[in-house]
Amino acid sequence: MTNRSRSFRVPDKPSLDGIEAKWVDAWDESGVYHFDRQASREDVFSIDTPPPTVSGSLHIGHVFSYTHTDTIARFQRMRGKTVFYPMGWDDNGLPTERRVQNYYGVRCDPTIPYDPDFTPPAKPDPKKQVAISRRNFVELCHRLTVEDEKVFEGIWRKLGLSVDWRHTYATIDESSRATAQRAFLRNFQRGEAYMSEAPTLWDVTYRTAVAQAELEDRERPGAYHRVAFHRPDGTPVHIETTRPELIPACVALVAHPDDERYQDLFGSTVRTPLFDVEVPVKAHRLAEPDKGSGIAMICTFGDITDVTWWRELQLATRPIIGWDGRVVAEPPAGVDSAAGREAYAHLAGATVHTARERVVAMLRESGDLDGEPRPITHPVKFYERGDKPLEIVTTRQWYLRNGGREPELRDRLIERGREFTWYPPHMRARYDNWIEGLNGDWLISRQRFFGVPFPVWYPLDSNGNPRYDAPVLPDEATLPIDPSSDVPPGYTEEQRGQPGGFTGDPDVMDTWATSSLTPQIAGGWQRDPDLFDRVFPMDLRPQAHDIIRTWLFATVVRSHFEHDTVPWRRAALSGWILDPDRKKMSKSKGNVVTPIDLLEKYGSDAVRYWAANGRPGTDTAFDEGQMKIGRRLAIKILNATKFALSVAGSDTEAELDPATVTEPLDRSVLAVLADVVEDATAAFDTFDYTRALERTERFFWNLCDDYLELVKVRAYETDAPAGASARTTLLIALSTLHRLFAPFLPFVAEEAWSWWQEGSVHAASWPEASQLRTAAVDGDPGVLAATSEVLRAIRRAKSEAKLSMRAEVERVVVTGKSVDAARVARGDISAAGRAATLEFELTDDPELRVDVTLPPGSEQSSQPSAG
Repeated sequence: MTNRSRSFRVPDKPSLDGIEAKWVDAWDESGVYHFDRQASREDVFSIDTPPPTVSGSLHIGHVFSYTHTDTIARFQRMRGKTVFYPMGWDDNGLPTERRVQNYYGVRCDPTIPYDPDFTPPAKPDPKKQVAISRRNFVELCHRLTVEDEKVFEGIWRKLGLSVDWRHTYATIDESSRATAQRAFLRNFQRGEAYMSEAPTLWDVTYRTAVAQAELEDRERPGAYHRVAFHRPDGTPVHIETTRPELIPACVALVAHPDDERYQDLFGSTVRTPLFDVEVPVKAHRLAEPDKGSGIAMICTFGDITDVTWWRELQLATRPIIGWDGRVVAEPPAGVDSAAGREAYAHLAGATVHTARERVVAMLRESGDLDGEPRPITHPVKFYERGDKPLEIVTTRQWYLRNGGREPELRDRLIERGREFTWYPPHMRARYDNWIEGLNGDWLISRQRFFGVPFPVWYPLDSNGNPRYDAPVLPDEATLPIDPSSDVPPGYTEEQRGQPGGFTGDPDVMDTWATSSLTPQIAGGWQRDPDLFDRVFPMDLRPQAHDIIRTWLFATVVRSHFEHDTVPWRRAALSGWILDPDRKKMSKSKGNVVTPIDLLEKYGSDAVRYWAANGRPGTDTAFDEGQMKIGRRLAIKILNATKFALSVAGSDTEAELDPATVTEPLDRSVLAVLADVVEDATAAFDTFDYTRALERTERFFWNLCDDYLELVKVRAYETDAPAGASARTTLLIALSTLHRLFAPFLPFVAEEAWSWWQEGSVHAASWPEASQLRTAAVDGDPGVLAATSEVLRAIRRAKSEAKLSMRAEVERVVVTGKSVDAARVARGDISAAGRAATLEFELTDDPELRVDVTLPPGSEQSSQPSAG
């Protein structure tokens, strides 16, 4: 706080109207949020900003969590840090493809040749989609995401995110593709990425593999069917299954090794009903004696446990479900009898549901169904974005090691989680639990179209079969490449698909395989080494708690392999937004609220206020009532600023000289404000933005409701030192509060600051408690508390007597142990309360007691009031 003269520029009628557009443009022109490329690493605070999925519109949950990040960015900037705050767009993957399909009325068919003149249907019909080439489809994806990104950026700007808009990226842009492909090639060359043909969770709607992290269980109706298998002597062995349609895929029966009922069966064989296939009876610890009949059929593949049994017991493979979710045409190996093949013919081409109905009918007819199906409700695995239960099919896929099969790597990745700080701390348990529960490596390939292609080709042998064991890889300098259109070194385009030639890998990377590299993409890894050295490892990863298992963990894996370090120093977790039924808001549930109407209705600062009241890591209810409070707060800041500046003297010279603060009440205010600054700073240092806002707001209302009224008369005493003390205190408090509110309510803070200060409040320094304590000298916080109590008691007496707050009071008597704290502000209390007589009496009562005597004729001439 230095002595500076000011000329105030206060509008006649302060208003929130148009405030966002005004300051968004001003911030753009001034470059106040631009990252300083010359700053040293220790002066940089870098943020690994979540790239929102560009597939339609932002919802209020995005506004909620991104506001949290912005409050931290603004605080760090005011603390003197050069903030690296980029923005990315996650625009590849299934959500974008689905939106493009519905928006344009098209579907991708890679067998169709490219049409350079293709135009989407004028009236798209999602039910009659036009088949187009992969290249045409990808072009439409790019076209739509570019438009969506413009809308997203407009909303982010209106919300007041202090992003440096010169630093943006999209997960499908050239730089991101090159980064993802480079990281994959290095993973592959080090043995961390590998290809394997194995059972894979498969979404039959999207026709793509699904990773463990993308699963969710949904309760679905089903039924247990008690079905008879047959020993060689014809004796039945009953199993109970919810999936009788998989009987032709059965490769064994299994029971627990300690189950006495089946000891004589272990090592023998039984024959399947209808399909007459001989299968072995095995023992395995995962069989559950108390479930059903205690013996189960192993199919290839009904669920993940089937996969475990199949692998560990080294069983045969008889898959019957195709990539389209229908029963394949040809019966599997082992279904050789005429009766078995005839039964199978009734299933070929059927959906899983239809196949189940037909098998049950045949079992009933053959007498192998014991009783009727028993209805149940049970959890069924779905792709988190899918509409149909997942199947398990055998496919060739790319995997990345993640500790799911390697205890040593698993333990190392758990240790990585201890190398950065978690806010709130208990969230680390979710990270640990996820890693400990992994049952396989990370499946990173997808059978889709709009994504980052795997930069791999395969030579074709003389019969035209790919040689997967001899992949051809590009030089990193040529990245990004698309193997479907680019030619590998040593070949020509004419050799594509020909015996002795080559073929490109047809798959694209899972979107998380790209998003897991956001620190490298945003930081310019290998592309801009100078920038990367200044920002990596990042200082902060802000994100929602539900994607710890995907985005956070995957980013740790990639950084561990590539850089042998964690990707950031801190992770700050936001909660979900809950609808009125306390359910998570999400696009898939159809219960989201879009933010633009709320931003228009209440103003951006009001919506930010609601968001900032959501504590770190805590799920928060959507509440327009909080937005109304936020709007009232924003308006009050403008009005209180106007009043304080008018008291200080508009268009006059006003000094912020701490030496002029002489009155006990004024020093008390600054002492309390010093505590507020100290608390708010400590809260922000632990990323508890909510506490920082609560503490600031509570002081502000106390200042407006009590202190401004207490010093209103004295502040107008232009020739008295006591008046100068009040005016200086008001200006010091005002300067401090504008800066304390700036991370939360950036528009109104900037507007109010501009009336009397030069430059942007967001480029100003964060207030220092030590400077306030210097101005407060030996200020006693109890003075403000005591005088406020007395003033509130006088007001309450007037209110209950239905008197105007301007009404005179005959006599006020203040008693208690802390009367001296109020006595030092006698003049201010008398003036604010309009008390003709004000007396103080020291007693042993720990509570301050205020007795108010009202003028004769009032409804209550006297009342005791405990403060």
